[in-house]
Amino acid sequence: MSFLKSATRLMALAAMTLGLTACGINDIPTQDEQVKAAWSEVQNQYQRRADLIPNLVATVKGYAKQEETVLKEVIEARARATQMTLPADILTNPDAFKKYEQNQAAVTGALGRLLAVSENYPDLKSNQNFLALQAQLEGTENRIAVARKDYIDAVQRYNTTLRTIPTRWTAAIFYPDAKPRETFSVSAKTQEVPEVKF
Repeated sequence: MSFLKSATRLMALAAMTLGLTACGINDIPTQDEQVKAAWSEVQNQYQRRADLIPNLVATVKGYAKQEETVLKEVIEARARATQMTLPADILTNPDAFKKYEQNQAAVTGALGRLLAVSENYPDLKSNQNFLALQAQLEGTENRIAVARKDYIDAVQRYNTTLRTIPTRWTAAIFYPDAKPRETFSVSAKTQEVPEVKF
């Protein structure tokens, strides 16, 4: 009789274990860590870009002294982006996330204007330091795009897991503090169709 009791207990334990793994109990923390890792990569790439800006500005300043306004915009945008204190809950705080996104978009816009201004200076465009910095910046912008995409994908998986059944119930029971994460959006200005004039 004790063998039958032990076998029944073992079967019950196996069924419970199978039930817990099937309900996604490990999916939530696993995907939460993936979101955090993807967010860290986004921040790393933005920091890489911020680190390139002083050298780029110094190189352009030597050739385009009359472009002080554009150079100042780049420096100020970088300062706002790098001096922003990120709250611990930035991934679940829509206002803080939006402000962070806006600061980074301002850097992107200012750099775009700076590179457009460089077209007016043939000596600058042929300067090896400028060409190397421009190539690094372009590579970094590509890395930022990839990091943002990876982050968006990780958030989409995580948020879907938190909102679908049965993992929604699992989250409510085992991870009551788990909240959907914020994701990047495309600004209305970016979505506008450019006006082409001939």
